[in-house]
This record gives sequence, structure tokens and C-alpha cells, in this order.
Amino acid sequence: MGYFQWFTELNARERRTLYAGFGGYAVDAFDFMIYSFLIPTLIATWGMTKSEAGMIATSSLISSAIGGWLAGILADRYGRVRVLQWTIATFAVFTCLSGFTHSFWQLLATRTLQGIGFGGEWTVVTMMMAETIRSPQHRAKAVGTVQSSWSFGWGAAAILYWAFFALLPEEYAWRACFWIGIVPALWIFYVRRNVSDPDVFVATRRARESGAMRSHFMQIFAPAHLATTLLGSALCTGMLGGYYAITTWLPTYLKTVRHLSVFNTSGYLIVLIVGSFTGYIVGAILCDKIGRRASFILFAIGSFALGMAYTMLPITDTAMLLLGFPLGIVVQGIFAGVGAYLSELYPNAIRGSGQGFCYNLGRGLGSFFPILVGVFAQTTSLVKAIGVVAGAGYLLVIVAALCLPETKGKVLTEETPAAAGERPSAESTAR
Repeated sequence: MGYFQWFTELNARERRTLYAGFGGYAVDAFDFMIYSFLIPTLIATWGMTKSEAGMIATSSLISSAIGGWLAGILADRYGRVRVLQWTIATFAVFTCLSGFTHSFWQLLATRTLQGIGFGGEWTVVTMMMAETIRSPQHRAKAVGTVQSSWSFGWGAAAILYWAFFALLPEEYAWRACFWIGIVPALWIFYVRRNVSDPDVFVATRRARESGAMRSHFMQIFAPAHLATTLLGSALCTGMLGGYYAITTWLPTYLKTVRHLSVFNTSGYLIVLIVGSFTGYIVGAILCDKIGRRASFILFAIGSFALGMAYTMLPITDTAMLLLGFPLGIVVQGIFAGVGAYLSELYPNAIRGSGQGFCYNLGRGLGSFFPILVGVFAQTTSLVKAIGVVAGAGYLLVIVAALCLPETKGKVLTEETPAAAGERPSAESTAR
């Protein structure tokens, strides 16, 4: 109960926002991760190459980068809650439409459009949660808890994948996995009824409308913020690229290299997913205890080391099952604090633009990691391809984290500077 003590200190508004973000991010995860389970089936059914399968994953991630930055810009202008609803509707509709495709090119189109909503949802949810939480010492725990719902969405994808393939013929099972993606659109009704924009954003919007404050999304490239934007983007590129390189190809590795059945593949992944949920909780605690940067570096080292052990060492299937739990902890725990961290790096007026750009440029560049794995796997083993590509990503995380400032304890005040291009003083933003 010690960890959840902070939850009892939240007021009703903070809790409703946490519930909305938790549910929204979970359904986002389901609609995205379901494709990774279906790659082997689509390769067999349509005769796709590994490069084409990787291209679909990469295309959806590139479009998610565009969607994420666009959602951040729109959220700064029209509000966090309204844009959150738009993003949920987008990824739910196009996931469902993916189930009606009949060719590589059709699926490429629907998954690319799905990525726009997928990318936008993360930007809005994490920023909205960071701004709503009053206490800075609980911010990373709250945002990390919201992001832990990714494990629930991932787990739902694994369970439904197993269920559909157990109950339906293969030619309908993979389509059903996509069709059910329309259900998350129902979450919009909860968001509309229970969540309102954070006070920090409302105050910023009023200041902008009164003319007391000037801001433009391009100010994230102003001299005061350029280094932050570049390093923040590099940090996210390494995190996401390393993660995508491992998780996109892991089901294919388990099925084609380890020769596990559909049931056993899902069983291995469930262990990994439970570890992922634990990782978010551990990562959230560490970010508030030892700081954002130290936590990122620790998890980057652990992700690379365990990822290589999981795929490269000549271990038994039982040992692989046991290693899945700590692997899940490190590959997901690294993300627990990034939402809070990016929110703390930018002033109120351009927070959505900055956070949306950094994370989603990282997502866009990181999206090339899966296709690189697919390309390298044509001339070397899939295991070696995953190791080289993921290792490069986690090394980038360490370098970027060492160059960025620490923001632990920073207060997101309702007061805003006269212009978003001006940095608030250290005294006004840190305890």
C-alpha cells in the first residue's frame, strides 16, 4: 500500500482525469499492438516479405509522429479534452477498417491513418495528466501509472489474439482482431462526461486570448528551447526505437525461431506483459525518487542487457519464460517518467507543441528501427538484427539523458511568461 498512498491524496478531478487517461492509453495500446501479433499470419496469407511487414509498422509510426505533433499543437489551441476525443475516434475507426483489407497496400493505408490517432493520443493524455496533478512529487507516479495501462492494452491484444485464433478459422481470426478495435471508441463518452481541461491550460488560454501572452508552436525552435527540443527528440528516438525493434519482432521470433505454438507464444508474452506493468510502476517510483535522467539511464542499460540475453543466449524455453518478466520491467519502465519529463521541459504556452514534437519525432525516427530489423534479417539472423538495432537506440538514450537538465520537483504554475519564447526563472519553477 505504500506506493498507492499518493493516490489517496488526489482530489476527485485528478482521479477522474487519471481514469480517463488510463483507459484511453490502454485502448490505444490494444489497437497498435494487435498488428505485431498478426505479422506471421499476414506473411503466410498474403505472401508478404519481412521487409513489407516492417514497412507497415514503420509507416504507422511515421504517421503517428505527424499525428502526435499535430495533436500537441491543436491541444495548445483548442484544449486537451477535445483533442483527446478526436484522437481516440481516429485510431478506433481505422483499426476496424484494417480488418476489411485484402492486400498489402490496403493495409498499409489503413494502418498509416490509424497511426495519426495513435500518436496524438499519447501526447494529449500525458500532458493533460501532468498538468492536472497539483503535487510535483507525485507527477511522475501519476503519469507513469497512466502509462502502465499500455500493459493492459497489450495484454488484451495477446488474449484476444489467442481467443480468436482458437475459436475462428485463421482467415477470419486475424480480421476479427482488427474489427474489435472499434470498441474503444466508446471511451469517448466517459471522457466527455467526466474530464475537463487542466487549470494550467485554462489560465494560459485566457492569457493568450486577452493578448497578455504571445505564443506560436514554432517557438520550440527558438534559441531558448532549441537544445531542449533536439535532445528531447534524441532521447525519445532511442527509447522508442529500441522498444519497437524488440517488441515488433518478438512474436515473430518466438514463432519462427523458437517454433512456439500460438498458445505458447501468447503465454510467453503474458509473462512479458505482466513484467511491463511492474516496470511502469517501478519506473514511476524511481523517477520521483532518484530523478528523471538517472532512471532513464538505468532502464536503458537494463533494456539492452536483458534484450540481448533474451534473444541471443542459448537458453532453454523455461529460462526464456523466466527472463520475460524482468525484460518486461526494463523495456517499459523506461517510459514511466518521459511524459512528466517532457511536460516539465517546456513553458505552459508551448508545452503541447514541444512535448508532441519531441516524443513523436522520436516515434517517427524510431519507426525506422523495425524496418531496419526486417532489412538486416534478410542477410543475417533475426536475433542479430534485433540486437544491433535495439542496442543503438538505447545508447542514444544514455547520451541524450546525460546532456539534458534534471526537472525533478519542478512546479507547473498557472502563471505564464509574457512570451513563450522566454524561459521562466529557476526560482519560479523549482521547489
